Amino acid sequence: MISRRLLRIKVLQAAYAYFKSGFETPAKSEKELFFSIGKTWELYLSIYQLLIDLARYARKRIDLARSKMSPSWEDLNPNTRFADNVLIRHLENHQKLGMLLKEKKISWANHPELIRGLYNTLAGSELFTEYMNEQDPGWQSDRKFLLTLLNDLILPSPLLDQVLEEKSIYWNDDLEFVVRMAEKSLRKFSGDDSEPVPVYQLYKDEEDREFVKRLFRNLIVNHKDYEKLIERHTRNWDVERIAFMDILIMELAIAEILENESIPTRVSFNEYIEISKYYSTDKSSNFINGILDKIIGQLREEKRIVKKGRGLIGES
Repeated sequence: MISRRLLRIKVLQAAYAYFKSGFETPAKSEKELFFSIGKTWELYLSIYQLLIDLARYARKRIDLARSKMSPSWEDLNPNTRFADNVLIRHLENHQKLGMLLKEKKISWANHPELIRGLYNTLAGSELFTEYMNEQDPGWQSDRKFLLTLLNDLILPSPLLDQVLEEKSIYWNDDLEFVVRMAEKSLRKFSGDDSEPVPVYQLYKDEEDREFVKRLFRNLIVNHKDYEKLIERHTRNWDVERIAFMDILIMELAIAEILENESIPTRVSFNEYIEISKYYSTDKSSNFINGILDKIIGQLREEKRIVKKGRGLIGES
C-alpha cells in the first residue's frame, strides 16, 4: 500500500498545481490526484517487473553464449546464480503479481537500453562478483542481494531516472518511496513458494482513500481561513516573500490536525516537518516548525483541536 507520507505528498503536489494553475476546478484536480496515486502504485509493480527482466536478460546472454559456433568451457558451464535467483523465480511464478502486471500492461519492452545498461553496470560491480562467487549460496543470500541491488543500483541509476521521466510525469519524486515498498515486501520472503511475497494493494484500506479525499477537500475549502491563521503568526515577516510551498505545507498540516480526529497532533506535526525537508530549504523547515508550533498552541487554547479514539482522549 502507498504510505501515508507519500499520500500526503501527493495531496501537497495536487494542491500546489491547483492553486498555481488558476483555471482547474477542484473536481478535476481531485481526479488528477487519485490518478497520480494510481501511477505510483504502477511504479511499485514496475520495480518487480524490472527485477524479472534483469534476470531474463541474464538468461538470454547465457543462451546466446551456449549457441556460439565454438563455445568456450565458460560458455557451456556458466554461473547461473543471478539468472536463477530464487526470489526472482518466485516473483515470476507469483500468480497475483502476474495478473496485476498483465492487467496494468506493465512492461519495459520499449526500453531495452535500460535493461542492458542496468545489467552491464551490475555485472561490472564488486557486489555482483561477490554474490556470484559465494561458496554457500541460499535463498537468504539471494534475498539480501536483491535488497542491495534495489538500493545500490536501481535507486541511484541516472539511466532509470531518465526513462521514468519519459514514461510518466507522475514518477519524478516517487522512486525512493516505491523502492522502500518493494523492499518491505521482499523482506517477507521466507524461502517457501507456498507463502507468496505480499504484493501491496493501492491503499491499505478504504480509510486511506478517504484520508486523501478529506485532506484535499478541506484544504481547498478552508484555504483562505488557514492562510489568515498563518498570517496572524507571521506578522513580523513579509508574507508575500514566504515561499508558497512553505505556506501550503503549513496549511495542509493545519487541515489534517483540525479535520482528522483519529491522528495524534504530534504525528501530523512531525510528518509535515519531514515533508518540508524534501520540499523546502533547511531554513524553511525550521521556519515552518516554529510557526506551526505557535499555531497549534493557539488552536489548543481555543479548544479547536478535537481528537477521538483509543489513546487520544485528552490528547488535544
